[in-house]
Amino acid sequence: MTHPEHLRDEDADKPHRLRERDPEPDRLTLYVRRFAAMMTGHHGDRLENWIADVERNTPAPPAPFARIFRRDFDAVRNGLSLPRSSGAVEGDINRLKMLRRQMFGRAGLDLLRERVLLAR
Repeated sequence: MTHPEHLRDEDADKPHRLRERDPEPDRLTLYVRRFAAMMTGHHGDRLENWIADVERNTPAPPAPFARIFRRDFDAVRNGLSLPRSSGAVEGDINRLKMLRRQMFGRAGLDLLRERVLLAR
């Protein structure tokens, strides 16, 4: 995800063209930009206010999205706040699952083990 201030000119101009046709998306654009700023700036402390604003002031599509965050609020807030990420671990797990799917029904555990070790 790119911080809103770092968008390319053609990407930053798309919301302006949309607003010329219909001013309603302005509110949605504001909430998306605020969420992007929370993600890129590690501002999980702003999450509660963002959820409340979205639920109170937006049309149907973004409100359920915001409500999902309430289910596991602490994890979402920490994910937005902490500089650490499980992305590297998730990438390794995804790679291992892909190798396992490719090898399914073809060979035994020994060959799978060799492929996993050589895939690095």
